[in-house]
Amino acid sequence: MGYDGALKAFDASAAKLPRIDLFLIHWPMPSEDRYVDTWKALVRLREDGRVGSIGVSNFSPDHLDRIVDATGVVPALNQIELHPHFQQRAARAAHERLGIVTQSWSPLGQGTLLTDPAIVAIAEAAGATPAQVILAWHVQAGLGVIPKASSRARIEENLAAEKVTLTAEQIAKIDAMDREDGRLGPNPDTL
Repeated sequence: MGYDGALKAFDASAAKLPRIDLFLIHWPMPSEDRYVDTWKALVRLREDGRVGSIGVSNFSPDHLDRIVDATGVVPALNQIELHPHFQQRAARAAHERLGIVTQSWSPLGQGTLLTDPAIVAIAEAAGATPAQVILAWHVQAGLGVIPKASSRARIEENLAAEKVTLTAEQIAKIDAMDREDGRLGPNPDTL
């Protein structure tokens, strides 16, 4: 975190990679209050042509507004925990307002949703696996999605989700699964 720390972290990554297309701030860590300076460093890296795009991860709408107000630069992407039990509607609305791509991490709810009766029923009706149904829900909502896969078979299963088309009724059932207590990972506002 911080301006100099972000530049050093970038240099360490750049030494290991032939090219960096997208560089992110992983957490805002508001308790340290250095994410605006960190963002300014990423803006500089992009302006210097050292990285193609810059973005953030786990930023709330307030964090986003603060870095945009301070720099005039909008992140290309915000990776946030997002799954049927934690749909982050306020964050998604802020992303739409600002033109930020929403990318879902932990899209399968750390696997907890794979046995949810509503998801299983939709999967049976759609001729798909529960994971494919959840991933199709993300894709049909216009979300970028980065599921974890521990094997080639899981990767292939996840990719086959592109062939699954959910009905409006199935999407509405999944939309209705949102819960106030659905967060599984840490809360970025309290770190």
